[in-house]
Amino acid sequence: MDSFRLDPRLAADTLPVGDLQLCSVLLTDDARFPWLVLVPRRAGLSEITDLSDPDAATLMQELRIATRVMLALSKPDKVNVAALGNLVPQLHIHVVGRFHSDPAWPGPVWGRSARQPYPAHAAAALVDRAAALFAAE
Repeated sequence: MDSFRLDPRLAADTLPVGDLQLCSVLLTDDARFPWLVLVPRRAGLSEITDLSDPDAATLMQELRIATRVMLALSKPDKVNVAALGNLVPQLHIHVVGRFHSDPAWPGPVWGRSARQPYPAHAAAALVDRAAALFAAE
């Protein structure tokens, strides 16, 4: 059986926050949107239906946790949760905080303009805060 490896495209655009029971939690390095990504640590998955029934149930619990963390982390107007995989086929789920004032509202965040990485100090502080919120769950 193949071992889990994070897709290099996800690794290039994100910062590690920590691990839940099933998923690695990443912060997308884009200051325009508060954006978490959950990646089940199972090799060869591209669709949610590729998960076993127990893993699918765990994923739903972890998405609920990530949504609560996003609400506490950024206090968005809405949280969008999506699994697309058009560019990166490895199963990963986006949890994006959305604001009426964000540059993509009300449309999707994808393809709007170039990513704007966080300044290093801001990224470290956000990762630490997100990790603490996950730990409190």
